Amino acid sequence: MAKRFDGKTVFIFGGNSGIGLASAEAFAAEGAKLAITGRDQATLDAAAEKTGALAIRSDMADPAASGAALAQAADALGPLDVVFVNAGVGGFAAAPDVSEEFWDHIHDVNLRGAFFAAQKALPHMRDGGAMVFTGSTGSVMGLPGNSAYAAAKAGLRAVVRILAAELLPRKIRVNMVSPGPTETPLINRNPGMGPEVVDQMRKHMIASVPMHRMGEPEEIARVALFLASEDASFITAADIFVDGGVVELAYAT
Repeated sequence: MAKRFDGKTVFIFGGNSGIGLASAEAFAAEGAKLAITGRDQATLDAAAEKTGALAIRSDMADPAASGAALAQAADALGPLDVVFVNAGVGGFAAAPDVSEEFWDHIHDVNLRGAFFAAQKALPHMRDGGAMVFTGSTGSVMGLPGNSAYAAAKAGLRAVVRILAAELLPRKIRVNMVSPGPTETPLINRNPGMGPEVVDQMRKHMIASVPMHRMGEPEEIARVALFLASEDASFITAADIFVDGGVVELAYAT
């Protein structure tokens, strides 16, 4: 039986952990030739062993490094059919505590880095392909302490709309999957937040979710694969919330 990504080449920025790793495993299981990036060599090696992916150490905050990784993948695997711009960094700080360095750290990856990763992918993509971005429910929610991250993801949402319009002549669909509270390593890597604070934040997140639990990376990955596949052939410029009902049930009320 044919698989959805047989004969397709998939590139994932940030495919070495969390949502990216879950997606890499799912793409590989569906027949894709796969390349992934990440900053940590140990988790990259582990992900490559799990998925058979070409693993390239690269930091999405560095557009030149993203461009080099894309060129390496295209040389090794052929033109890209799917690009998943997933890598991201988190961080919470109340507005008076947001430094220029903190703001730039968040935006250099989540907005600036993501845009230039997509830009540099375009010469390597086949016409008729798909590009998927990882967004966030934070882009539409007024969550205290989330100004830098939310601004970056809201900006990225605008980028998705514009890219979708610009790439219509090439029949490249561009969409976004926006997770709500999800159990990923990113939760535990908030600068300045110790384990007790992170635990309290997790409890607060669960309380805010109508389904009363955190999401799992595999649940986000399934939507990313749908958007990347021909099952979503008439969908572009969309932002799909995978959040247990937060935006449309809890936040809307």
